[in-house]
Amino acid sequence: MTVRKFALAAMLALAAQGAAQAHDFKAGAIEIDDLWMRATAPGQSVGGGYMEIENKGKEADRLLSVKSPIADSVEVHETRTENGVSSMRGTGPVTVPAGGEVKFAPGGYHLMFMKLKQPLKQDEEVAATLVFEHAGAVDVKFKVQPIGYKAGGAMKHDMGSMPGMDHSKMSH
Repeated sequence: MTVRKFALAAMLALAAQGAAQAHDFKAGAIEIDDLWMRATAPGQSVGGGYMEIENKGKEADRLLSVKSPIADSVEVHETRTENGVSSMRGTGPVTVPAGGEVKFAPGGYHLMFMKLKQPLKQDEEVAATLVFEHAGAVDVKFKVQPIGYKAGGAMKHDMGSMPGMDHSKMSH
């Protein structure tokens, strides 16, 4: 195989991989993409979900709730660091401003899938339904990445490495 043919084959393979991983979901003015989770360790009962929500509309919308058949419940959480100590807490509804976006990423907003009914395995897809105040229900799929995965656009640290955080039983 010539270098030119090899380069072309490599570019096509990368393009196909990107297309296979690109998930775009839409309802009304809301677009959701870059949905991912990390695989979980055996016996782990929670998992974190990440995504980007963009509101192309002229009025704010709110993410009211999330449901998934793989967990007893799904909660919206936020990690905050105050005085050098990080803590995670539930937030309730999250507002997506008109013409703006909200990123769910390690170290910030994220979804907590509680009481997982099965382990999250790499390369699987996890179904969920996001319910918005105006856009309504949106069925989405999260791509399960390797346990140590760090998204390219995510913050350089994740909650597992933040001082004061004990995540020995969680995957974020």
